[in-house]
Amino acid sequence: MTALVIGVDVGGTKISVAPLGAPAVLTPTDLASATELIAQIVDQVRAAAAGRSPDAVGVGIPSVIEFATGRVRSSVNIPLHDVALREELGRRLGTLVFVDNDATLAALAEAHDDDGRLSTRNLVMLTVGTGVGGGIVVDGRVYRGATGAAGELGHTMIAADPDHDYGPDSDVDPGFPRHGSLESLAAGHVLDKLARESAADHPDSALGRLGSTASGPDAVAAAQDGDPDAIDVVARLGRRLGIGIANVINTFDPDVVAIGGGVSAAGELLLGPAREAARHFVLPGVGASTEIRIARAGPDAGVRGAALLARSELTNHVREGHPA
Repeated sequence: MTALVIGVDVGGTKISVAPLGAPAVLTPTDLASATELIAQIVDQVRAAAAGRSPDAVGVGIPSVIEFATGRVRSSVNIPLHDVALREELGRRLGTLVFVDNDATLAALAEAHDDDGRLSTRNLVMLTVGTGVGGGIVVDGRVYRGATGAAGELGHTMIAADPDHDYGPDSDVDPGFPRHGSLESLAAGHVLDKLARESAADHPDSALGRLGSTASGPDAVAAAQDGDPDAIDVVARLGRRLGIGIANVINTFDPDVVAIGGGVSAAGELLLGPAREAARHFVLPGVGASTEIRIARAGPDAGVRGAALLARSELTNHVREGHPA
């Protein structure tokens, strides 16, 4: 019988669960406590398994993960900070469990085709939503770094002042995202801010008619309808994103830089300016074959990537001589 591997994508608003190749089932995330959220994950995995015992489960969460142990080192949007999630889920489900960052798993899904075959060996993904996440695939394998935290590409600095005093008495906000980072300048909430500013500056425009309620999605919709002021708003975000893409290309020289997340709905209105800015900042000769494109895996990228992680790690587990 074919191994049953199940993917779980835990977000701040919903949990998506599915066996590899099957449609995902979505439920609102229970954010009351770690105990409640873990119980919800267990219940959803059991429901997806439909009476079978899964051979492996992959879990993606928007957090910094110590991959070797599956411990959540840092978590802001879901209540799993400093939780030994792999151990706890493995104990409750009685199977192998692997935990990783959600954007990393979205990148893993993006590097595979619809049949689960590796199609892009070197890929970097930027997910532009509430924040800016990132995932890195090098030679067909996820790159996690020394502690499992690699891929926090939203915190790449694209506009920092190197002459500012950043000591203990600095007047710069000590929180994250840091001022001048890609996330601080190009995340979805920044597009909301740019849309509101444009509405105030151009009251007769499509965004201006919405006034202070204008949002990023409104800007994308108006840009797609041809409104010039909205096109400019999306392009401004695209140019900022392009500087981050240039950093990615100069560092990794990948086959593909894929842009996912809600902002990617703007398509070429975002990518055109992003590509132009990236070309300006990429060193000549680097990234000569890099394709910058919208992610193809779609909204199920996270759950597919989690299931692919489970499949890959299960294969490694068996190859090392452990029972399946």
